[in-house]
Amino acid sequence: MATPSLLLLLADGRFPAGAHAHSGGLEAAVAAGRVTDLASLEAFLAGRLATAGLVGAAFAAAAHRVAMPETVGSAHPARSARPSDAPVGSAVRSDAPVGSAVRSGALAGSAVRSGALARLDAELDARTAAPALRAVSRRQGRALLRAGRSIWSDAPFADLPATPGGAHQPLVLGLLCAAAGLSRVETATIAAYGTLTGAASAGVRLLGLDPYQVQTLLVGLADACDGTAADAARAADDPPERLPAAAAPLADIHAEIHATWEVRLFAS
Repeated sequence: MATPSLLLLLADGRFPAGAHAHSGGLEAAVAAGRVTDLASLEAFLAGRLATAGLVGAAFAAAAHRVAMPETVGSAHPARSARPSDAPVGSAVRSDAPVGSAVRSGALAGSAVRSGALARLDAELDARTAAPALRAVSRRQGRALLRAGRSIWSDAPFADLPATPGGAHQPLVLGLLCAAAGLSRVETATIAAYGTLTGAASAGVRLLGLDPYQVQTLLVGLADACDGTAADAARAADDPPERLPAAAAPLADIHAEIHATWEVRLFAS
């Protein structure tokens, strides 16, 4: 069972996964004159939460569901698998040695997870139109995976797809949260929260905004963040093709332009 401290730890921007190096597209939006003050920053964050926030949270929750396939809704812990839950073709003979049965079950479970995570990775790739944002998501996934392996070495990270550049960050986050014992809603909350706080922190640096006012802004978005996380956790029960696909074409364009800059404060 996870403790509240683990939730705070994984949601903390100081967790060593490189989130502090990314502005969530804000640096390009500031340069384009689209975000200039506290009011426009609030609109930017609300839009980001409704698009990238919802999609990322849904895919993180779906990856959590893959890691804990018998979790019901948002809060029930995983239970021991029943024979009736085993994938077709993976049944073990009753006269097989106990060790053989355990190994066979573990291999079957790993194969099922690998296939499910590969589908999620492909669907998230399809929802990330900008090549620059796909690269950023995979780069952040690698950084998060490195931290996760150091802390929860028994998590099923080996089941992540061996795609060039690594798995997308939301998928790694879902497995990491499952390993920490967090619920599906908590996983989605961390994902949605991260889309807000990273950009908000960047706003203080890029625009010289009052950090107290920016925190007040984040408090005002708290209910929307919780609602997005709840929607994402519910959506995780759907097949990968039906997960949210909210898009922000202008953010995609900004990301491609930002990637060409020779001098910049943030990696994205």
